[in-house]
Amino acid sequence: MAPAYADAMTALPHFTAHNGFTLPALGLGTYALNGDTGAESVATAIDAGYRLLDTAFNYENEGSVGRGLRAAGVDRSEIIVTTKLPGRHHPSAKAWTSIEESRSRLGLDVTDLHLIHWPNPHQDEYVQAWQALVDAQQRGVVRQIGVSNFLPEHLERIERETGVRPVVNQIEVHPYFPQSEQLAFHREHGILTEAWSPLGRAQELLDEPVIREVAAAHDISPAQVVLAWHVARETVAIPKASSREHQVSNLAAGAVVLDQAEVESITALGRPDGRLFDADPASHEES
Repeated sequence: MAPAYADAMTALPHFTAHNGFTLPALGLGTYALNGDTGAESVATAIDAGYRLLDTAFNYENEGSVGRGLRAAGVDRSEIIVTTKLPGRHHPSAKAWTSIEESRSRLGLDVTDLHLIHWPNPHQDEYVQAWQALVDAQQRGVVRQIGVSNFLPEHLERIERETGVRPVVNQIEVHPYFPQSEQLAFHREHGILTEAWSPLGRAQELLDEPVIREVAAAHDISPAQVVLAWHVARETVAIPKASSREHQVSNLAAGAVVLDQAEVESITALGRPDGRLFDADPASHEES
């Protein structure tokens, strides 16, 4: 379906963290974009206008993301490359090595945004991992540091024990799991929210009558409605898309403006059991 606007890339909003760091409202998720085809998809996305890339040590595709970045031919300074430290690398010595290994795999001297992937609260070493990121930032090998899947109590603890507040917390957010309270906490503390699996990985969501109604009202696709909902809530969505068609369509959603009633009607789809899988950050342990 053709959108009713033309210059979506220049209209893409940016959101600002407590320290002035900014992120575009939409980025490219790269989970499962591996090998040569993954590198090609990344290069295609950059050519289409994406300036935020999201990968992780555990995705096993940092090399492909780095090759795609270099193949795109866009000035390196224009791209924000995000990666994540895995749970098994939380202890200080392993964290240092993991940060260096991610840079090597990506082929970069500096990573733009490095996150802790999960807090692993039972392991209880996430403060060590955070301190390693703080040290890496001070050494100049990481530009910005943040976390993923952290609850407010985890966020408060790392700031209390290190004096450094994350710029980003990447969490599960989609209409079936809108996380309104957590988003409010982030806004209060100047922490940017990134949404993983922003489309919910479910055709069921895109078939919801309210999503269909809003799509018809704006002459856009249901997926674009959901992404526009994220933008309206100032949440950075990072949907995965391997084809140029889907990449361009997703990026164009950044120019769609939903009214407050539409946003609230979509948020009302939230469910108590809305998580995509059994991964509560209060108990989940990532390897």
